[in-house]
Amino acid sequence: MRSLLLFLIPGSLALAQPTMPLSMKRAVEIALTPEGSPRVALARETIKQAETHVTQARSAFLPTIDGTVEQRDATTNLATFGFNFQLPFGFTVPSFVGPYSVFDARASVQQSVFSFSDIRKYQASRVSLAAAKADADTTRNQVSDQVARAYLACLRADAAQDTAQANVDLSVALEKLANSQKSAGTGTGIEVTRAQVQLANDRQKLIVAQKDRRKAMMELLRAMGLSLDAGVEFTDKLSYAPVDVGTLEASLDKARKERSELQAQQRRQEAARLNLGSVAAERLPSAAAFGDYGSTGLQIDTARPTRQYGIELKVPIFDGFRRESRKAESASQYQQEKIRLHDLEQQVELEVREALDSLHSAQAEVDAARDGLMLAENELAQAQRRYQAGVTNSIEVTDAQTRLDRARDNQIAALYDYNLARIDLATGTGTIGEYVNQ
Repeated sequence: MRSLLLFLIPGSLALAQPTMPLSMKRAVEIALTPEGSPRVALARETIKQAETHVTQARSAFLPTIDGTVEQRDATTNLATFGFNFQLPFGFTVPSFVGPYSVFDARASVQQSVFSFSDIRKYQASRVSLAAAKADADTTRNQVSDQVARAYLACLRADAAQDTAQANVDLSVALEKLANSQKSAGTGTGIEVTRAQVQLANDRQKLIVAQKDRRKAMMELLRAMGLSLDAGVEFTDKLSYAPVDVGTLEASLDKARKERSELQAQQRRQEAARLNLGSVAAERLPSAAAFGDYGSTGLQIDTARPTRQYGIELKVPIFDGFRRESRKAESASQYQQEKIRLHDLEQQVELEVREALDSLHSAQAEVDAARDGLMLAENELAQAQRRYQAGVTNSIEVTDAQTRLDRARDNQIAALYDYNLARIDLATGTGTIGEYVNQ
């Protein structure tokens, strides 16, 4: 019905934007579509490039076939080739021959029979393709992590805005109470002013919270690849859901098996090893078959079939040390990949350890924040009753209100830290996809 009204009311399309319900799972799904994050689209193109490299390497095992048709008109100076015809009795044969015509049409084929270097190059290209696919998985995980963090930031901004609005509502109620106390003769003007100052401060915090929410939403839309003016409504809330994360060793084992970065680096190391073997294999003999068949003659109608075929064995002897130089370069690249793999393994372990430590700390933080909020609410309720009974002044109420504001902020921060630690652990163990699909 609402959509129908938008079409019926003139100019309504320019004023209203449809609101899309959005969960964390849905946000990640949108970002991972071809129309979503540009990083995912670029990763797909990288895989296509790696596939073309495999095709190029495979071509070394397929025949090369060429066809030529030639009609040539030429003259030849035989003296150039050392021919000097002298006949008896003073006769000579001209050294200049032509012009004459030659027609030639033929097809030639060349086929590699055996080349260990080409085999290694093909194997390396396939391993590089597997590395590109693992890199694409890494990109998907990184985008999922980015969108999950942006969505969590939106939930935090949403909670902060709701808290700021609750603080404003509380300040409005306390201002009315101060005015009623003054009208009853049990309050003073300074207490009304104090309540108005608190209300003004809370309204300012609400404005800031609303701005932060709009900013967080635009960051999320940008990460998802959507228009920045798209309207969304978050279906999730910032909450606490206790989980059993298991032991450190279990998390490390999962990370070593699931982290696509490690899989990609392992394949890059293997590809570097195969490339090194390819260069080293260039020292070995290689064999190839060749042949051609066609017709040649002075004219097309006088052309006669000709052919040749054979086997070629190529034995490398000396190339000016270029092969040794490329082998040293490939060996260095292989060593670099081994160093990168070791460094990445250390980095993954660090990330898992830090995530687990942050999660355990955040769990305690949530418990402390919950207790602090409950105490602050009780304190404010007692201060309000004492103020209404005329036992104390509004300073006690204002102090209790300030501590309640801080307790609410602490709870939001604790819940955010806890859920952020869960994202860190999921990313560290390579299970961010499972986390967002929960």
